[in-house]
Amino acid sequence: MAVTDPVDTRLLAALAELGKAAVHELAAKVGMDPREVAYRLVALSGSGLPLLVGVESDPQGLRAAIAGSPPSWANRPPQQFPPPQQFPPPPSQPVPQQPAPPMPPPGPHGVPSGPYNVQGVPSGPYNVQGAPSGPYNVQGTPSGRYPGPPPGPPQQRPPQQFVPPPDPVVSTWGLPQTASWARGDEPARPAAPAGGKRGRIREVLETQGLEGEQLSVQLLEVQDPADSLFSAAGYRLEEGERSVVVHTEITNRGAIPFASLPDNYLELLAADGTAIGKAPVSLTSRPPHKIGVQPGETLGGHTVYVLPDATRVVSVRWSPRPEPDERTLTWSIED
Repeated sequence: MAVTDPVDTRLLAALAELGKAAVHELAAKVGMDPREVAYRLVALSGSGLPLLVGVESDPQGLRAAIAGSPPSWANRPPQQFPPPQQFPPPPSQPVPQQPAPPMPPPGPHGVPSGPYNVQGVPSGPYNVQGAPSGPYNVQGTPSGRYPGPPPGPPQQRPPQQFVPPPDPVVSTWGLPQTASWARGDEPARPAAPAGGKRGRIREVLETQGLEGEQLSVQLLEVQDPADSLFSAAGYRLEEGERSVVVHTEITNRGAIPFASLPDNYLELLAADGTAIGKAPVSLTSRPPHKIGVQPGETLGGHTVYVLPDATRVVSVRWSPRPEPDERTLTWSIED
């Protein structure tokens, strides 16, 4: 089978270099989302390539998680209704009869045609707790009162065919080793107003992760332009574009491991108010970030950007999530 998708080609090339790797490690190497990497690997494995996609787990932990889950409502037996209670018949002494009230006209809300009880004494078995006097079907509908659907074979609905959403990566990236391929899979978007702490280049700013991780992030260097590094790695810029390399360092000061990619939401902010996402490439001379920072650990890495040559970058922004919030850090790089 021939692989024609440039994203699949890059993914398989990285996997062939590693030989055997976890999905998140392979995603970090190629700079892609781990969920998209897993989706593509499963699809490629089913196409006949010599590729085996597997999972690894803790059997005891999984069994404990399954045993602690609440039972499903679908597996519960149908509700059983108590049998109707019966009262003894009224005493045998004669009861003075009273004239019956006039009968209402017949209709769906009419009164049964049998005799009326006198002085509140039941004339026979009396069911309680709201149970109907007639047979009760499984669905809880009194039999013989509310007819069901007309007899006949059930209507068969045509099966719905799953149509996967369009892949923005394929439609945006160009051929490998070009600037259009290195550009991020999302266009530049307006920078939303963010809170958080602010500083200048080479200043250490402290913040928290999504799980309460105590983090310190430092912006060490912004190399703009970095076209020579970009070309030395085998990539080619398009006309009117330049590359930028940002060097950051992150320290986990708490006891909770930071399990994300440190520069996953590291962006450049332009003077016109747009945010520029990173390019999914790595340079041989500038190692990228790796996923995860353990407690007490300090790790550094480089992030690559491809942007129009006329764009003026004024600051660098780090955030643990796509939308900026009070945990966002921003460094000004202008003098």
